[in-house]
Amino acid sequence: MQSEQEASTTGQGTALDDGMTPRLELFDSPRAWRMVAAAFVAMFAVYGVAYSFGAFFKPMAAEFGAGRSLTSVVFSLTVCVWSTLGTLTGHLGDRLGPRVVVGVGGLVMGLGLLLTSHIHVLWLIYLTYGVGVGIGVACAYVPMVAVVGGWFLNRRNTALGIAVAGIGFGTTLGAPLAAWLVARYGWRTSDVIFAAGATAILLGCAAAIERPPVRVTPSKMNLLDAVRTPAFRLLYVSAVLNSMSLFIPFVYLPAYAHDHGASEVAAAALVGVIGGASVAGRLGLGAMADRAGVVRLYQASFLVLGVSYLIWMLAGTYPWLITFALVMGAGYGGFVALSPAVLAHLFGTRRLGTTMGALYTSGAIGALIGPPLAGLIVDRTGSYRLAIAFAFVIAMAAYAALIPLGRHEHSTSAAFS
Repeated sequence: MQSEQEASTTGQGTALDDGMTPRLELFDSPRAWRMVAAAFVAMFAVYGVAYSFGAFFKPMAAEFGAGRSLTSVVFSLTVCVWSTLGTLTGHLGDRLGPRVVVGVGGLVMGLGLLLTSHIHVLWLIYLTYGVGVGIGVACAYVPMVAVVGGWFLNRRNTALGIAVAGIGFGTTLGAPLAAWLVARYGWRTSDVIFAAGATAILLGCAAAIERPPVRVTPSKMNLLDAVRTPAFRLLYVSAVLNSMSLFIPFVYLPAYAHDHGASEVAAAALVGVIGGASVAGRLGLGAMADRAGVVRLYQASFLVLGVSYLIWMLAGTYPWLITFALVMGAGYGGFVALSPAVLAHLFGTRRLGTTMGALYTSGAIGALIGPPLAGLIVDRTGSYRLAIAFAFVIAMAAYAALIPLGRHEHSTSAAFS
């Protein structure tokens, strides 16, 4: 456990008036909203890079002579790294404060992208891109979201929704920007540009972020106790299934649209549409969660995600692909915005970063299975239809796994309050 002396360290900007008790006026304050802004910008940067991979997918596959399944492993390993390391970076953020963690993440992400631009063997890109970008996302997401959760008492869900809306804005702009850069300069130079931008942004965010004004003391919250609850098991199983389907469009939707007649920029813009629609989901549901049941809204977002794949499966024209992207983005945005809010509601905020990291390891499992398996289906059948049907079935299974969560909501939150 972190000691009270460690919690009162001023090097990370902690806001305690006597080193032991927080000043309540700092919660939900303008200073707290500055933390939201820093988190928003960090999410914008790391996910703008990570979710632009679809724009790099076809030129990389063509240059290396690799199939869809092998090329998609680059993205799957990226998600695996950030999902797996979320537990570690969340713990380090809780223990040491977020400033060093976010700064190191920015440097590693930039280095990984820079190395990727000079490599001519696909398996090495698994390491440079997958590890470099994955570490960058892991170092930014969990620690920053945990900090935002700790700076708010009354408007926590709204603040978290705004912070993670940076993911949507980053996706909205990152994918079409990447497509334009790749078309103009090639994918290698585009990686160099992204490296410089992401590193500069994350170092700025690291300088701005501060520890929340929370007295960190030995708490009843124990991660193993949380993991053993039926509520956490339901969250974890549903998240594994959801991530198996969730990342498939980010890898294959641009290639699918391009194969069906869309230009490269228009095809990549569909990922941007997902990001834009997710902003509405993040902001809208995050605000609604302050007044309505956060668990019910979380379940609803899974249902919307599942239904969206049915639209993709039936889509035959670009306008229908836009419809899919809008619906999928709304459900995806709600899922991301409400995940930390659900964890805070059920297990409290004392170790929110660590608990979030434990849940987000589910993404590693789903990402390693979903996109490569979908690519294998396409490579074997020559058609995307069965791969999309696979995504639909898995997404609906994720929703079904989450239905019993309501029965455990009150008992779990009472046990960890």
